[in-house]
Amino acid sequence: MTDLEGLAAVVTGGASGIGLATASLLAERGARVAVLDLDPASLKEPLVGFTADVSDDTSVRAAVAAAAEVLGGIDILVNCAGIGAIGTVADNPDEQWHRVLDVNVLGLVRTSRAALPYLRRSAHASVVNIGSIVTTTGLPQRALYAASKGAVFSLTLAMAADHVREGVRVNCVNPGTVDTPWVGRLLEAAHDQAAERAALNARQPTGRLVTAEEVAAAIVYLASPAAASVTGTALAVDGGMAGLRLRADAKP
Repeated sequence: MTDLEGLAAVVTGGASGIGLATASLLAERGARVAVLDLDPASLKEPLVGFTADVSDDTSVRAAVAAAAEVLGGIDILVNCAGIGAIGTVADNPDEQWHRVLDVNVLGLVRTSRAALPYLRRSAHASVVNIGSIVTTTGLPQRALYAASKGAVFSLTLAMAADHVREGVRVNCVNPGTVDTPWVGRLLEAAHDQAAERAALNARQPTGRLVTAEEVAAAIVYLASPAAASVTGTALAVDGGMAGLRLRADAKP
């Protein structure tokens, strides 16, 4: 399928996990794709990598401008760069709060701000932000992370309202627990890795972790002209975790 032929996409945090799956699918669907990442060296054609730190405005502006020049503009922006945090509201020091909010929220602001002049010139402008299940579902030990992703959701709505009449759609995807390198590191740190993976699988009604490719498919849909009437929306890709309440003894 080449329904994105002729469109140019920028994906932040696109060298691994959900970002890489998204960049790869965008390219497979015909888009020209640039990846902004701290370390884009591992990327392969047709993806084009640019080194960028979303916590540094100068770095972001330079990378977005370089990507736009190579791509011939920007039609799609996927804000995927982000970092995690574990702990209750009492556990994380101020420095960590500042760091996570700087990357997860202000990082999105910096890339969107830098890309807007190009997006405004596109006939199919779309921004997709990556939220999380923690936006709508209270999970233990995720206070800081939840605060940052809750801000992403609210910011998505505000951006959608601000830019809809400029022809720029803004949506977000809220993944559940995804089988990514970050979750892999959490499992490695667990006392009983097998038990921890089983618990993560069990808390999603589908009984398994979400794949990066499944999240990427939702992102690409929202980014594509097929979703031309979709803006200000959060799409859950969470195996039913946010919306379903199954009985423990329920049978298929």
